[in-house]
Amino acid sequence: MRSLIRKALTKTVRTKKREMELPPSEHIVWMVYFASVSLIGLTVLEVLHMTYFHAWNSEVFSAITGLIGTITGIFISQRT
Repeated sequence: MRSLIRKALTKTVRTKKREMELPPSEHIVWMVYFASVSLIGLTVLEVLHMTYFHAWNSEVFSAITGLIGTITGIFISQRT
């Protein structure tokens, strides 16, 4: 999964003579990986909460929304 994240965050810079690929730092790759795993875990937790209690948990949904915003912000800032 980290190789997919690394590939998605790699910038391609074009100069007059050639194209250069600038890979992201390992810190950013690990941060996106951790946020993605956390997002999956919180989504599973929300589904289990709705299945067991038949109610929506707004705190878990707020955490999911925050992680989605973080991951999206990282991708947007790295690609520009």
